[in-house]
Amino acid sequence: MKAIQFKQYGSPDVLRVINLARPVPKKKDVLIKVEAIGVNYADTARREGAYVVDTPLPFIPGSEVAGEVVELGEEVEGIKVGMKVVTLLGSHRATGYAEYTLADSRGLIPLPDGVDFKQAAALPLQGLTAYHILKTMGRIEKGETVVVHAAAGGVGTLAVQLAKKFGANVIATASSDEKLAIAKRLGADVLINYTEAGWQNKVMEETKHGADVILEMVGGSIFYDSLHCLAPFGRLVFYGMASGQPVKFNPGRLMEKNQSVMGFFLPQMMAKPSLYQQSLQELLTYMKNGELELLIGGTYPLEDAAHVHRLLQGRKTTGKLILVP
Repeated sequence: MKAIQFKQYGSPDVLRVINLARPVPKKKDVLIKVEAIGVNYADTARREGAYVVDTPLPFIPGSEVAGEVVELGEEVEGIKVGMKVVTLLGSHRATGYAEYTLADSRGLIPLPDGVDFKQAAALPLQGLTAYHILKTMGRIEKGETVVVHAAAGGVGTLAVQLAKKFGANVIATASSDEKLAIAKRLGADVLINYTEAGWQNKVMEETKHGADVILEMVGGSIFYDSLHCLAPFGRLVFYGMASGQPVKFNPGRLMEKNQSVMGFFLPQMMAKPSLYQQSLQELLTYMKNGELELLIGGTYPLEDAAHVHRLLQGRKTTGKLILVP
């Protein structure tokens, strides 16, 4: 089978097309013929050796796949060959950038009728992230105000829609008028360009007391400016560092307004299968019923993985990027 692998950390140029023997499922694993692969910032962090957990070399990136079950391990129950499924492979195994991959049968979600492979592959990582940074971590309540940074990105577009569905007022930030227009179409109430100086003051003007929940994945100055416009009892959920700039702050400053700053790492959610599966089923139902729009920013052959990584890190894309074997 064909796969994408890197043997050293570095730029997208380290990604190479290789040929491997097709893996054989054992015990509770299944073999999936991959039809669509979601591309994420986590994949680029893996490639750079900058992921939250260690990345062993050589490594095949990709944790988000949709496809067809073609072979079963001897202990698999409730899964049949031919089932169309979507799954997250987990941080310890990845290997999604390939024509075939092994997956834990207990983490498979069957595709509802009307949901195709590309749509399904675009949903799990970013959909679950958007859902849980709002609900599980952000503890969003009806009538609260949420700031969604990078609102035209994969997580951002879903977070805008889900926050509105959960009854929140949404302030969307992005780096261009084009991207802000996307957020507006998806339901955002207030639009702010965060590349302009003083954007945090605009949040304060709109809310008076600050935002109740802020979803932050940029790092650097955006993190500090976000703290400035966090409301009393506000929750800032930190789930990425796209800028590559680390942040330091004195937690004592949170005491004055009873604020919280918390981190979110989706693979930890995989340790709670019932929570993960229930929320993904809910998201798939939203999508099937037309209540959640998925933006596919582009579909590319598996061999173009390096090009897709350049596009993603250049921040010139909107929505989700998909690879197809």
